[in-house]
Amino acid sequence: MKNRWLVVIGALIIQVSLGAVYIWSVFQTPLLSHFSSWKETQVTLPAQVILACFAIAVIIAGRIQDKVGPRPVAIAGGLLLGAGLILAKFTANFPPSTALIWLIISYSVLGGLGIGAAYVCPIATCVKWFPDKRGLITGLAVAGFGAGAFFFAPLAKGLIDGSPYQLFGKNLFSLPETGLFNTFLILGIIFLLLITLGALLLKNPEPGYRPAGWNPPAQSADSLNFKVEFTPNEMLRTRQFWLLWGTYLIGCAAGLMIIMKASPIWESFALTGSAAGTEYLSFNQIASAGAMAVAILAIFNALGRIIWGKISDIAGRKPTLIAMFLLCTLTLLTFNNFKQFPAFLAAISMVGLCFGGFLAVFPAVTADYFGTKHYGANYGWMFSAYGVGGLLGPYLAAALMETSALVKIRQFKEGQEETVRSLVAGDYSRAFLVAGILCLISTVALFTLKKPAAQTEK
Repeated sequence: MKNRWLVVIGALIIQVSLGAVYIWSVFQTPLLSHFSSWKETQVTLPAQVILACFAIAVIIAGRIQDKVGPRPVAIAGGLLLGAGLILAKFTANFPPSTALIWLIISYSVLGGLGIGAAYVCPIATCVKWFPDKRGLITGLAVAGFGAGAFFFAPLAKGLIDGSPYQLFGKNLFSLPETGLFNTFLILGIIFLLLITLGALLLKNPEPGYRPAGWNPPAQSADSLNFKVEFTPNEMLRTRQFWLLWGTYLIGCAAGLMIIMKASPIWESFALTGSAAGTEYLSFNQIASAGAMAVAILAIFNALGRIIWGKISDIAGRKPTLIAMFLLCTLTLLTFNNFKQFPAFLAAISMVGLCFGGFLAVFPAVTADYFGTKHYGANYGWMFSAYGVGGLLGPYLAAALMETSALVKIRQFKEGQEETVRSLVAGDYSRAFLVAGILCLISTVALFTLKKPAAQTEK
């Protein structure tokens, strides 16, 4: 391949499609309206399972793509994700208890396995093509994953209720009202096609490849004390891996708690903030603001991957990780004070910025500490922390939420009579506190991080 930046283009196409996993909060309220017997923890379960399956698939696909190359594995991931979303369309055909199982099998299990299979391929490929810009390029490679929700959250909302496609509160074009379950079908077809297109641009460089004009840094006497290439088994026996894995888990749990619940958290903030002075609230406005918040968060999620990745190339991985965890700690511990919409956007943007940084810097530090020869498998194991964090974060938000109010809302659709219904407003302050304390513990733990020495391997 003459131009290595074509690989980055392919990576971005794939990751934008995969990043739509972060739009789950847009589906949550419509699902609760359709299946009125579902509880908060039940409607959160598909979001937890898809993230766990995502992480499991990264481990498996990482090993496979190390052997057969990134292209076939990425295409297989696109097929699985597309099939999962297409099958999720039929959730409406089942009674509530069975419908949840079907949605988990289709959307979460098949979709999550597809996301994981396709996700690892662009990262592993880009790391090999760009040894000279490792932090920046891993940030770019996963930036699309953070940005996916920016494009697809307003698309999903518009298709569900027939409202216009909005960005930054501006109506760009009209959309047909396809309903909740047909929206799954449409998104499945879109993602299948886009991921296949991006996969065609992925190809590993020849062994021993070096970018023109670049030579590896000369080894110092101290650097000879460190092992360069670790197999997965060797890596798993180091203290450094488990310290990084534990902090990665906490960073992902904290970030995903906000990302996967952004829309309902805002709905609760808006309802409790306005209920005292207003008998009826307009749910259409609140829901639109929630979808906009998801889109804004996605922008900062994507920017964080590029910005923090570049900073880590300059300042070092360890100082960058410490700075991100400290910012996340301060934001989460004060999150319950940001109930006005501009302040709420600022808070979720900071969480998104730091979370995006985790997804850029941890891949780079994995290559720095454990090498690139077995990178697909090694980062698969490191990325399993994301899966556990994906289970933990949304669960904390749902389990620690307390009902704070039952508020009447107005809902209006063009051509139909206005309806009034009640909506539960939640208090998520305990979840914010727990996540903030865990991020503080990670900040302190990272001060002890050192590169693994050769003698740690037998």
